[in-house]
Amino acid sequence: MLTAIVLIFLLGYLAIVLEEILYLNKTATALLTGVLCWTVYAFYEPTTVVAELSHHLASISEILFFLLGAMVVVELIDAHGGFDVITDRIATRDPRLLLWIIGILSFFLSALLDNLTTSIVMVSFLRKLIKQAEMRKLMAGVVIIAANAGGAWSPIGDVTTTMLWIGGQITTFNIIKTLFLPSLACLVVPLLFLTFSHTLQIAPAKSGFIKPVVDRRARFERTILFWVGLGGLLFVPIFKTITHLPPYMGMLLVLNAIWIVSELIHRHKDTEARQPFTAAYALSRIDSSSILFFLGILLAVSCLEVTHLLGSLATWLDQSVGNLDLIVLLIGLASAVIDNVPLVAASMGMYDLQTYPADHRLWEFLAYCAGTGGSILIIGSAAGVAVMGMEHIDFGWYLRRISWLALLGYLAGALVYFLMN
Repeated sequence: MLTAIVLIFLLGYLAIVLEEILYLNKTATALLTGVLCWTVYAFYEPTTVVAELSHHLASISEILFFLLGAMVVVELIDAHGGFDVITDRIATRDPRLLLWIIGILSFFLSALLDNLTTSIVMVSFLRKLIKQAEMRKLMAGVVIIAANAGGAWSPIGDVTTTMLWIGGQITTFNIIKTLFLPSLACLVVPLLFLTFSHTLQIAPAKSGFIKPVVDRRARFERTILFWVGLGGLLFVPIFKTITHLPPYMGMLLVLNAIWIVSELIHRHKDTEARQPFTAAYALSRIDSSSILFFLGILLAVSCLEVTHLLGSLATWLDQSVGNLDLIVLLIGLASAVIDNVPLVAASMGMYDLQTYPADHRLWEFLAYCAGTGGSILIIGSAAGVAVMGMEHIDFGWYLRRISWLALLGYLAGALVYFLMN
């Protein structure tokens, strides 16, 4: 049984990594891997499989409902042009100042939203502001590093940090306190190198940066939705702390609030005019395949956990490598090649909360490494893949121009974490 499950998992994992070569969507592969692993387990443990599956599905569902709610909230803000509330205020033409503004803004925006959404918003803004493709690519590379670094220190900023938060491995205020400075170092070091080692120049656009005219009513609507959505996302960790309810309950409450607000401010419009601004329409626009991808991966990893394979792997790593910090550092480097969701899910199964309780050094450092290590290669994070598609950035170009900066930032942040602890 164990051999069959491991073989299915490894083949599925390989197919996910080689998605672009095989032309096989990773969501389909992940779902098939998860279902097949549990099917094999069912043949060998028919009396306990339903109870085991139900137990793990409960914790998996918490993550999925949280992500679903967050994605709809962000989509509603975007549908109303809410992010223009921030980007419209940037008007500088100084390339070095713009570099820092883009980096810092992406860093904090990612902590409040998520790294994927932040990357899309910021690159869309860069397209309006910067004409030269090479300069825009460089700025987009900074956005990737900043968005991933910003997501690492916030429980809602990166899916892996969210997984650890919902799983009880980390708590809100502790992860912010311990990872803010390492994550900031991960961004600041690349920014310093770019500031002093590159000739940065932005050519003026032919007609300048012309902002679209927005009437007073539309400006009011986007401002209301932006602050309701942003305030709601900030409220989720507070809700969990006060009520001790799972985070997805807070996220569903926020979704309900912004849904009602969007319905009220558009109540006087006809059905056709109102449709693009409704939550129902937002549900049709979110990346629902990513939700199913997480489901498949987490099902597969939970099957490895119930067979005690992950515990055995943890023991082997401890005996072979010995140093827990080095193991986590290597996991972060691996996340540049392999999706960080299964890596973190596997780590959560390898190390139990009895041995490594909430806010243990292991979980803190794992949140940092898994969140920021993906910046080293452009294919290593959802933010990188999104920017790669939007700006048509070559893998080789990113490797030459950005990867070494991301690696320096990654190691600098790790060093700051070690010095703090």
